[in-house]
Amino acid sequence: MINRSLLLVFVLISSFTVLHGQVSETLTMPELIHHFNEDRRSLSRFYVVQNSPERRERFRKFYNDYKEKLSKIDFDKLDTDSRVDFVLLNRKINHELGTLDIEAKEVSQATEYVSFGNYIYELEKLRRRGAYLDAQTVAQKLDSIARVAMTLTNSVEKGNPIPIQIAERAARTVRGWKTALKSVNDFYKGYDPDYTWWMSRTLEDLDSVLTIYANTLSKKGARLSNQKDDGSGIIGTPIGNEELLRQLESEMISYTPAELIDIANKEFAWCEKEMKKASNEMGFGNDWKKALEKVKNSYVPEGRQPEMIMQLYNESIDFLKKHDLLTIPPLAEETWDMVMMSPERQLIAPFFLGGETLLIAYPTNTMAHDAKMMSLRGNNPHFSRAVVHHELIAGHRLQVYMMDRYKSYRSFRTPFWMEGWALYWEMILWDKGFPRSPEDKVGMLFWRMHRCARIIFSLNYHLGKWSPQQCIDFLVDRVGHERANAEGEVRRSFTGGYGPLYQLAYMIGALQFYELKKELVDKGNMSLKEFHDRVLRENSMPIEMLRAILRKDLISKDFKSTWRFY
Repeated sequence: MINRSLLLVFVLISSFTVLHGQVSETLTMPELIHHFNEDRRSLSRFYVVQNSPERRERFRKFYNDYKEKLSKIDFDKLDTDSRVDFVLLNRKINHELGTLDIEAKEVSQATEYVSFGNYIYELEKLRRRGAYLDAQTVAQKLDSIARVAMTLTNSVEKGNPIPIQIAERAARTVRGWKTALKSVNDFYKGYDPDYTWWMSRTLEDLDSVLTIYANTLSKKGARLSNQKDDGSGIIGTPIGNEELLRQLESEMISYTPAELIDIANKEFAWCEKEMKKASNEMGFGNDWKKALEKVKNSYVPEGRQPEMIMQLYNESIDFLKKHDLLTIPPLAEETWDMVMMSPERQLIAPFFLGGETLLIAYPTNTMAHDAKMMSLRGNNPHFSRAVVHHELIAGHRLQVYMMDRYKSYRSFRTPFWMEGWALYWEMILWDKGFPRSPEDKVGMLFWRMHRCARIIFSLNYHLGKWSPQQCIDFLVDRVGHERANAEGEVRRSFTGGYGPLYQLAYMIGALQFYELKKELVDKGNMSLKEFHDRVLRENSMPIEMLRAILRKDLISKDFKSTWRFY
């Protein structure tokens, strides 16, 4: 009989491999990515101070360690799914290392504004392991830092403008100090009597001084000459053609900005042609702006928008089930709810947003009369009918539900998958006859035209060709937006925290899904329902990688995007 102790040793040894003289687990690609995600979360929780040298170097080591782990994998023995995971993890690591390089460069360029605060990093490091502090000495050092910050605040205010990237990096670094000091204070205050006596007023004064200094740095940031306020009040940061190309390559989009604008113009022309057909059905001839005006004035009375949205949701969900277009888990239907969007939020998001919670944009009592009317007209039933499925099911609500449950280790989030999928459903439902009337068609076409316009105005802005005001005018004149809604859309695009490619990701991602559907469904390789279910069970990733999985393509280790999907 085999000795149980020896058997246990054998099992343990067989579950591990030796790398560099150390014992480490042999992991599948899903397991490796899961470890990567959790390790990164652990480090993020521990190294909380943004822009600190310690955090930057620790994450650099972390990413390089995982590159080393990838280098030990025999790529040629991987199946398609694992090859995709390998390529995407390697891509993500390279992106993060590049981001750290940018951070290090900008922090170095901001040295004259932030080098005096390095002691704060050491203080927070001592806090993590509960070291005893000589409170009087610490208070003296922090008081000195406050004095330097006050001097530099005056100097920055009176000095020349600072390049925006450097000013913002310096400001974020100073705000990182505030985070570190709060961490220290939360730990010692009230527990250590010496600390509490010496530090209470000193830290309060320092925090106030650092807040003023960070704000001064942000305000002193000098933007490019074409980023001055053009009267719209919207000032963003155009990134230029070279950076657009870099980001497109990272998102695995093998088109130039100019080519994407050309695609958008072609799709816009199709929308305008269909809009004229609907306008003729409504009795307005080719003057589709008049048809659009009638549709806008079909808004429901104040207080009745949630009821109307619920009716539209029921119609869309019934349509999806009637045509058996995809599998809808009952809990996904059951557990979404509604909230009303604040007037402040509507300045950036003038239309409703979705996911597990549906945020409804509609006028409130505090809005000026013109703002109320533009919100009513811009959220009429025919416009809303076109996008309720975009925000709920089969769009964002179902996406998030499935992402939490299927291959959740895949942390390769991209708006081309997220927003592209939701817009793809607008295309599919159009093909299936979801619009019941010419008014419904106008509503659906308005939004499709809007997604074309997002590509045109956002890329022209980032290429330095259009100002924010020109973008607003384009949405009003060519798409037919209410002006306040157009302003909100442009403000959201350039100052709302979205990436430069986010707005073009809707239509471009949708066209990728639509082409993939042609390749797999229209050619008889799978049913439409099977295609939709498979997409949702693979989780978010660049769509060309999804294509490789669904087609079982054995991609190469040094994969580069080449898919010309349009």
